Amino acid sequence: MKKLKTVLLSALLVGALAACGSGETEETSAAAEDKSKITFGSTAGPYSDMVSNAIKPVLEEKGYEVEVVEFSDYVQPNIALNNGSIDANLFQHKIYMENFAEENNMELSEVIVVPTAPMGIYSNKYDSLDEIEEGTQIAIPNDPTNAARAFLILEEEGLIKVDPDVNPLVISERDVIENPKNIVFQPIEAGQLPRAVDSVDLSAVPGNFALSANMDLLDALKLETMPDEYRNRVVVSTENLDQSFVEDIKEAVESSEFEEVIDSEFEGFGKPEWME
Repeated sequence: MKKLKTVLLSALLVGALAACGSGETEETSAAAEDKSKITFGSTAGPYSDMVSNAIKPVLEEKGYEVEVVEFSDYVQPNIALNNGSIDANLFQHKIYMENFAEENNMELSEVIVVPTAPMGIYSNKYDSLDEIEEGTQIAIPNDPTNAARAFLILEEEGLIKVDPDVNPLVISERDVIENPKNIVFQPIEAGQLPRAVDSVDLSAVPGNFALSANMDLLDALKLETMPDEYRNRVVVSTENLDQSFVEDIKEAVESSEFEEVIDSEFEGFGKPEWME
């Protein structure tokens, strides 16, 4: 009888603990679905402003409390997203997101593409790309993804020709098959490209670095025709992709209020295909 009582008591305790654990799981799931605060990460500058001025107000109208966290590099926003310190981020394009996720064993998913500051070709020497002389020097980003963008701009202007069989997202100097002006390419750190405008003939400056250096996007001799793969997007952890707060973020970006802010405060930003 004592053994039977002990077994029954143990069973009751296990059942109670299981019920308690189940209740906590259900409560946690409900909390995730009924999320009232969204922590949004972004790099300091135009995309932090985009979150604060164009996305946050719409989410607040939906009843959310929104905190914007600024980062000073392109690594920490994804690390913070992966460890749950933030709920979403806005700073990266598709290629960077996919490469970073693969290299760091993360599951990241895009929510929606946003207007993005394009790369531009800037010069203090020339007023037009038609004026380019033999042996003109151009500073380009030293990372492959952004360097490819510079080569595509030059090809679009007829200044070079690249191998048509190469993936346009990973073009490098070795893929340039025609260069009639013998343009000299000088790869440097992307953050130094705004300063390079004063020391070289041309400089291919990504939009975010141009804005950080207080450059006017519309001063560029040529702004890129940007593929959506190069436009920044709102990104979340894949496990949260189906959460209701993520759908609300998407609706906020698709709203007329968002587009009004973009048109008034982000002049020169190229809009993604879904907005055109």
